[in-house]
Amino acid sequence: MPAKYPFDGFPKATVKFYRDLSKHNDRIWFNENKPVYQEKVLAPAQDFVLAMGARLKKLSPNVMADTRTTGAGSIFRIYRDTRFSKDKSPYKAYLGILWWEGGRKKMESPSFYFHLEPNALMVGIGFYMFPKERMATYRDAAVHAKHGPALARAVKSKGYKIGGKHYKRTPRGYDPEHKNAELLLYNGLWAGEEAKIPKELYSSDLLDYCYARFKDMLPIYRWLVEAVK
Repeated sequence: MPAKYPFDGFPKATVKFYRDLSKHNDRIWFNENKPVYQEKVLAPAQDFVLAMGARLKKLSPNVMADTRTTGAGSIFRIYRDTRFSKDKSPYKAYLGILWWEGGRKKMESPSFYFHLEPNALMVGIGFYMFPKERMATYRDAAVHAKHGPALARAVKSKGYKIGGKHYKRTPRGYDPEHKNAELLLYNGLWAGEEAKIPKELYSSDLLDYCYARFKDMLPIYRWLVEAVK
């Protein structure tokens, strides 16, 4: 029986596109190569969004997999916001894909993340940065009688990098001697693994590659879904 959402991997032309873009990050080059971007990047990325999304629903049934390329969906827009940046390069030389959960916007929700650069692949889960209105929710959960110990267990990763630490002092109103005081210094919470581009990228085996890593990181994701509502 054919797969409901067929995906045969990314073509090597996907990586080549980003390698070339990193050398020619200008509008003239991009406009000349936009058909390549649409065919060799966006098309397989949309297939991947659906196929990986179907897999992720086995881990968390409410995960969103959205093929829109406007920025509102799972695939991040290639265009950079240069208004407040010294780097005026107009395009992102990487592919970012997000599957998220909850009724908020994708960047305001716990998520699974896929990141492809010319020389590396990263997969991760969590919140890169908590929205301001959810910081207190996170901190209260981190020291909660039930959620606090669950968080401490969740961040004992299986070799994955745990990130999000930002502050140097315990926030006012919280005990600096609490067992989870270190986690109160975080303004986001995520786990991730970065590696050289694996051969699995170019076949359907990429689904298994990502799924295995997302599954290992799942305790943090589930904690965020439950505790940081």
